[in-house]
Amino acid sequence: MVFGDVISLIKLLFVKDKELYVFIHRITGFYPHRIDLYQLAFVHRSKPVQLPDGHWANNERLEYLGDAVLDLVVADYLYHQYPTKHEGFLTSMRAKIVQRESLNRVGCSLHLDSHVRASSHSSSHNSYINGNAVEALVGAIYLDRGYQACRKFVVERIIRDHFDLNSLVNTEQNYKSRLIEWTQKFHVNIEFELVDTYNDRDNNPVFKTAVLLGGVFAADSTGYSKKESHQGASRKAYERLKTDAMFREQVLATVSPVADDASAQL
Repeated sequence: MVFGDVISLIKLLFVKDKELYVFIHRITGFYPHRIDLYQLAFVHRSKPVQLPDGHWANNERLEYLGDAVLDLVVADYLYHQYPTKHEGFLTSMRAKIVQRESLNRVGCSLHLDSHVRASSHSSSHNSYINGNAVEALVGAIYLDRGYQACRKFVVERIIRDHFDLNSLVNTEQNYKSRLIEWTQKFHVNIEFELVDTYNDRDNNPVFKTAVLLGGVFAADSTGYSKKESHQGASRKAYERLKTDAMFREQVLATVSPVADDASAQL
């Protein structure tokens, strides 16, 4: 046993949240320096905690940070894994890994739900709590251990343990990535516009997003997260491009020179 491990075990004797301390070691391979970051990473906004300074807090700030770090690590990993692939391919692959459904499966596999603090109403209406916790956990690791340790966790415990990249190459489950690939291929400008937000009867936030292709309204959709609403709108827009030739021509007409309609089939 190395000296650092001995120190960590001594700390374990005095740490308040021993169960979480051991849990983090089991899924990351290291003992936390700041257990408070990991405690906060598992606090859903539906059940905030009061900090020593009197402020109420949840994991949304860590989730925001983790989302950005996760995007960077996955993008960097794919960039070096596929040195000859174009931007559209890399964008699509990254989207398949970081999409909410994928991260939720990762969170369930890591058993993050056993430590997530959330109200019963939110647990029943928001199926992505575990995925959100994955992002918050990544944010906590980044702040606690730095970028290299965070990259190691994302690559080894998220990408390699939970994704078969060869299978991902041959599947297209993410409508947003498919739509983005199509727009990049034909140089069509794509915009996702948040058009409305409101709370449902259980006070869960609902987001409504519209997708515009070349400035032309394509579709809109609602979801319990912005990413979910993006997916729904992308699915509708993609299906519309496949089935509505007049709409497809209208979108392609925004590009100069106009792409040949036959070559723009999906």
